Amino acid sequence: MAVNYSAKEDADGHPSGGLGAAGGGAAKTRKPDNTAFKQQRLPAWQPILTAGTVLPAFFVIGLVFIPIGIGIFVTSNNIREYEIDYTGIEPTSPCNKCLNVSWNSTPSCTCTINFTLDHPFESDVFMYYGLSNFYQNHRRYVKSRDDSQLNGDNGSLLSPSKECEPYRTNENKPIAPCGAIANSMFNDTLVLYRIDNETRVPIHLNKKGIAWWTDKNVKFRNPSGDANNLTALFQKTTKPVNWPKPVYMLDSDPDNNGFINEDFIVWMRTAALPTFRKLYRLIERKNHLQPTLEAGQYSLDITYNYPVHSFDGRKRMILSTVSWMGGKNPFLGIAYITVGSICFFLGVVLLIIHHKYGNRNTSADIPN
Repeated sequence: MAVNYSAKEDADGHPSGGLGAAGGGAAKTRKPDNTAFKQQRLPAWQPILTAGTVLPAFFVIGLVFIPIGIGIFVTSNNIREYEIDYTGIEPTSPCNKCLNVSWNSTPSCTCTINFTLDHPFESDVFMYYGLSNFYQNHRRYVKSRDDSQLNGDNGSLLSPSKECEPYRTNENKPIAPCGAIANSMFNDTLVLYRIDNETRVPIHLNKKGIAWWTDKNVKFRNPSGDANNLTALFQKTTKPVNWPKPVYMLDSDPDNNGFINEDFIVWMRTAALPTFRKLYRLIERKNHLQPTLEAGQYSLDITYNYPVHSFDGRKRMILSTVSWMGGKNPFLGIAYITVGSICFFLGVVLLIIHHKYGNRNTSADIPN
């Protein structure tokens, strides 16, 4: 039997290539739908860059960014900051004797550094510890933790995540808290004194209020049970390898002990760069008649427990005030001033070029 092939056209005038009566239905067309989006008929706006629009933009950006940059730069320079490197690499450093300390060294090595504040610290003072050449951003290091365990889950407490290996178990007991981050927690002790008439007066250092509220109240919780008996809650676990004492003995204050210890919480928030600082203590201003730290002689007592010499690291203590924009950081102000100055300079150059060449007829003369 003969098959009747016939060429047909669809409604838009395109050949369908279908079969005749004896064949099947018409083949689908590949033409996009007749819509404004698919046919690219949507309304559009394209700016026309002319001297009348570009030049004012350059001048406005310059005139706005330069004052903002100056304000930020001056604010940053008004922040008081004092830094002490107590690593002890220099032979003359009081902490040189502690340079080769190892984890859990007994007895602990102590050293004292005297220093002078030339200017008073007026507002609340933040004490930080700083580490250098310590890569908390390493992928395996960042993953080496169990957030369920840190959130108080009793099942994860006794069966930590495999991400914590090789700091998951020790002596057939689960480690609490597990992982490399917790195992390498900073454990130097810093005590600050003011020297007044050759008498050392201790400065009160507040150890609470240094962690983020969400970390303290949401992400970190002790296991469920008797909150007043953390020893019983952690009895089936063991301490991290490098810790001198278990997690339930970090502080005598029950609101700052266990997984909710603020020093521990601050350490567990890993840094993005190998040189970083973390908040250690707060020195609150007692009254507005006297500065928080007066200019004068001070001494810093250090219980040197944290080894950094093996990886060429450095340790620092930083005293700093803050402003509405945070700590001392002149980069943002310099960036604003630089961008504003470049824009203003380009505006002047383009204005000169436009004034000199803008009205010149650049079309070639056509002979009659």
